[in-house]
Amino acid sequence: MTDNKKSVPSVSVSYARNGSSTKANTLGMRPMQERAFERRGEQYLLIKSPPASGKSRALMFIALDKLANQGLKQAIIVVPEKSIGSSFHDEPLSTYGFVADWHVEPKWNLCNAPGSDNGGKVNSLGAFLAGDDKVLVCTHATFRFAVDKFGVEAFDDRLIAVDEFHHVSADPESKLGQHLGAFIARDKVHIVAMTGSYFRGDAVPVLNPQDEAKFDTVTYTYYEQLNGYEYLKSLDIGYFFYSGSYASKESAEEKSIIDVLDPAEKTIIHIPSVNSRESTKDKIKEVEHIIEALGEWQGTDPATGFQLVKRPDGRVLRIADLVDDEPGKRDKVTAALKDPTQKNNRDHVDIIIALGMAKEGFDWIWCEHALTVGYRSSLTEIVQIIGRATRDAPGKTRARFSNLIAQPDAADEAVNEAVNDTLKAIAASLLMEQVLAPRFNFTPKNPQSGPVEGFNYGEGGYDPSKTNVGFNEQTGQFQIEIKGLAEPKSEEASRICTEDLNEVIAAFVQDKTTIERGLFDEDLIPEELTQVRMGKIIKDKYPELDEADQEAVRQHAIAALNLTQEAKKIALGGAGGGTGGTSEPSANTALIDGVRKYALSVTELDIDLIDRINPFGAAYAILGKNMNEESLKQVEAAITAKRTALTPDEARELAVRAVKFKKEHGRSPSIGAQDPWERRMAEGATAFMRFKKEGRYE
Repeated sequence: MTDNKKSVPSVSVSYARNGSSTKANTLGMRPMQERAFERRGEQYLLIKSPPASGKSRALMFIALDKLANQGLKQAIIVVPEKSIGSSFHDEPLSTYGFVADWHVEPKWNLCNAPGSDNGGKVNSLGAFLAGDDKVLVCTHATFRFAVDKFGVEAFDDRLIAVDEFHHVSADPESKLGQHLGAFIARDKVHIVAMTGSYFRGDAVPVLNPQDEAKFDTVTYTYYEQLNGYEYLKSLDIGYFFYSGSYASKESAEEKSIIDVLDPAEKTIIHIPSVNSRESTKDKIKEVEHIIEALGEWQGTDPATGFQLVKRPDGRVLRIADLVDDEPGKRDKVTAALKDPTQKNNRDHVDIIIALGMAKEGFDWIWCEHALTVGYRSSLTEIVQIIGRATRDAPGKTRARFSNLIAQPDAADEAVNEAVNDTLKAIAASLLMEQVLAPRFNFTPKNPQSGPVEGFNYGEGGYDPSKTNVGFNEQTGQFQIEIKGLAEPKSEEASRICTEDLNEVIAAFVQDKTTIERGLFDEDLIPEELTQVRMGKIIKDKYPELDEADQEAVRQHAIAALNLTQEAKKIALGGAGGGTGGTSEPSANTALIDGVRKYALSVTELDIDLIDRINPFGAAYAILGKNMNEESLKQVEAAITAKRTALTPDEARELAVRAVKFKKEHGRSPSIGAQDPWERRMAEGATAFMRFKKEGRYE
């Protein structure tokens, strides 16, 4: 890779490669599939599992059992786009030990059938419902039109399996979301929902809380998946900044895609949307510039349509261009990429350049680097793109995801847009770090505490005199004691703390005010984020929970986020804390080692200590390494200029914290206190009373 001292990944995660996630049992099921199959009797089942973990086949096992043993008439598999329909082609499951084979009549795989979604395909789905065949595959669009045409009652006693479930939305404008709500209300179908990222790029939930509560959840984490691989050992996530044009550079000082792209790695490059500020508005020339930067063009392979490019060392790269949509060209390239005879041929293609393709459901096991130019509008899209590089393959020991973003330029009219993209990229990186980390099982530390079965507490075992950190390597789960931790009381709050902390953290890191203050407010008191901002997000997201359960969810979420961030600082050699440290990342430092080291480095881990950590401190350090000093100052200036005084909502939240402080300490917080958080609560309570007198609250 071109020397670029500022290209520091935000996190590097290492795994044990114990081979467990790819081993099948006597029925031909891998661990995730076996876990899902154990819940096959549930009417509503949500499977959260990363790309390449085998969700499609898990659905096959479950659907066949529901058809044979649970009285359902038919199974309808719904996918977001036609190309993903290939994941549900025939599978001879009996050859692996299962009791039946998976078969879809060609005429009922509507992803392959001709005809428009609101005509031929919809009528075909109607004919299927009236017939005796068992399985149909169609797109989300076809399904939506069919429900509109035939009504929800036409689907009674059938299984509806929705792949890439994060496309669903509780927004009233979402047809698919409204249809699923109607099916759940009628309660006469079974639903299996599958996703690798159960959060969206916006603030809208996937399901309404009352609907989501009906689903039994099967979770298989990224840690379990990657730790159980045979070959892939480490994964890097990083965001980097370029100046000038991303596709080419006019001077040695400018940074471009070549500063992040390593031609020796199997890479998928996603160029920016033509509507984004990173785009030159000429996608064909952008591809040409990338090819020119890589070497000397040698022509096109007549069999595959791949571009042939000769490197200075004489090696010829085979580049698949999925951007040029001229009739015939892309079809040939796409067909060559899907050629089943080449699936296990590492040398078939070297680099794929795409714009809107090669994301969900695209299976190229050899991909080592997913390189994306420009911020993607959806966090789920980023998760899906990263999933292209996290397949296990012989000889593939390292994978990485890089997000290349234009540095803000004060002379550019779009400087505010550039700043927003920078913040979004950081948010995406923070969330991915959380997704990749092991799961946390937090318990209060008290005199009655003791070891939890299944967890290894290291040399000396469990010690009742200190904070204990246990780890289950097989499940990828930490058990960490925290003094003063609030426990969830209701079943729903317990479920959220167990299953949905990443969704809570996603909402937190996407909150613009939160991330702006966390990164660039020198006067920030961390509790304003960890208690006030996170507290408000919890209340807005889970209004049905009582105050005690909302606080328990808040504490669990902020503990998970801050422990991961403190672990990252250790993995980066101590950099962080909002000061822009200078240490380079330690090679192959697993995030789990950082979590253990941090938790054991404090005399007693308590929730007050965790609340006093700025969740964005380590992110600022990475930002300082990857952005030039002038651009960083411009970002800080742009955000500082927008900073406003305390809002009525913030004052209300601070007043609530002040009341809690008074209950705990027997006095109100003092405006003259030495502790900055106590002073801030006092300021908030005073502002709240002023706003109340002014009639600023309803």
